[in-house]
Amino acid sequence: MSNATIEVKDLVVSRGGKKVLHSIGFSVPKGEITTLLGANGAGKSSTVLTLAGVLKPDSGTIEVNGQSLVGLSPDMVRQRGVALVPEGHRVLGGLSVHDNLRVASMGKTQAEIDGHVEHALSIFPELKERLKQRASDLSGGQKQMVAVSQAFIARSDFMLVDELSLGLAPTVVHRLADALKVAADEGIGVLLIEQFAHLALDLAKNALVMERGRMVYQGSSAELKERPDILHSAYLADEAAE
Repeated sequence: MSNATIEVKDLVVSRGGKKVLHSIGFSVPKGEITTLLGANGAGKSSTVLTLAGVLKPDSGTIEVNGQSLVGLSPDMVRQRGVALVPEGHRVLGGLSVHDNLRVASMGKTQAEIDGHVEHALSIFPELKERLKQRASDLSGGQKQMVAVSQAFIARSDFMLVDELSLGLAPTVVHRLADALKVAADEGIGVLLIEQFAHLALDLAKNALVMERGRMVYQGSSAELKERPDILHSAYLADEAAE
């Protein structure tokens, strides 16, 4: 397995003229799940959107395998092997499920596309019977399965998953969690934002905790489980600031 990582150093980001990330730094290794935790407004989504090229940083570096992602468009970031699974179960609603899957493999040969789609359907077999259905008609959980499948089909080195379980039934969440385990087993690095800390820490090997746009913990998930005071402090601090 490659030792490739996403490396973030001294990242500063502003939104609406206000700094939301203050010189943060961290890494996301391939083949492992890293969870990013913190209260609403802590800066988690801003971090993921900056890595994905949606937001542009004021300063700092983001590198994958030594190559900079700063200034690249979201499409170019994806071409460099970093796929965003955004919050809100976003799919191309006017297209069929099958076309949603195929579009994630653009630039590949027909044989490659077919193979990648088949692999995604082996992870989410419940999508097989819905391939001709319009994506807009899917449930929220099914849409999230399509979104995660697109990251698999793109053959990404890294997945940035923003709010995996938001608004979804527990049974669906477990299916999605199992898919992230498959991703890590296949050598994909996963950065996971998840509202349920216990689920995230059970899934992830590594944990990051943000508080008011700053990183206040970096280490193993196992260690963080032994230090509930860190999470408690971060969530209370950000809630008090709102």
